Amino acid sequence: MSIFTPTNQIRLTNVAVVRMKKGGKRFEIACYKNKVMSWRSGAEKDLDEVLQTHSVFVNVSKGQVAKKDDLTKAFGTDDLTEICKQVSNIPMSTHCKYKPCHLLYVGLFVLFFLLKILAKGELQVSDKERQSQLETMFRDIATIVAEKCVNPETKRPYTVSLIERAMKDIHYSVKPNKSTKQQALEVIRQLKESMEIQRAHMRLRLVLPAKEAKRLKEKLKPLLQVVESEDFDEELEMVCLVDPGCFREIDELIRCETRGRGSLEVLSLKDVEEGDEKL
Repeated sequence: MSIFTPTNQIRLTNVAVVRMKKGGKRFEIACYKNKVMSWRSGAEKDLDEVLQTHSVFVNVSKGQVAKKDDLTKAFGTDDLTEICKQVSNIPMSTHCKYKPCHLLYVGLFVLFFLLKILAKGELQVSDKERQSQLETMFRDIATIVAEKCVNPETKRPYTVSLIERAMKDIHYSVKPNKSTKQQALEVIRQLKESMEIQRAHMRLRLVLPAKEAKRLKEKLKPLLQVVESEDFDEELEMVCLVDPGCFREIDELIRCETRGRGSLEVLSLKDVEEGDEKL
């Protein structure tokens, strides 16, 4: 898609239009394809990699720029203090043109409205493009699930194609405005109701000082799935399997309770058997 914008005589190519209707008026911004969802999921931090131009339009294809009065009326604010507050909460990379020294040039008002539309506007794509995006996201979700999970009985991983079939069986519907990682965790929860699946355990080595060993072991016990070995000499050394979701809590518990004298080592991120699981 190529759009000629007479306002600055620049031909915009590879354009993805994000549209928002507000106060009875239509507002649009011109973005790069495949970047809008990356920005919304947090994967893309540089606003300049998302926006093609720093203008808010009423019609991108005709190059018609929106009037400031229409924007402030539609969004219900021209309070500079409030706008500054909201803009300051937006994470931007150091490469973004919207650094403080450039704000007077770009205009706080324009930046405020650009971010509003980018966050909440409707991404304009053809039916074919939308279907392609959904299919890609569906497979990405299945891939994440396959990478994270195993059959708890055999400890073998599932193939991506098998997870895709299982997702279709439960009629999982992709949510385009939600990250694939978030959706993968939701899929795992749903699949547990219809098949044997769980997140692959991590294998850890824990070393606890002798004085705190007995007390700390009792606190750790609910967080450990399997204790594979235990050796007590001058320190207590344990090799165990844990759910990945408990890793941060275990790490924090050991650091705080031992004041840095204990240690935690990741021996393997996934405890799996060789070969793929089959149904």
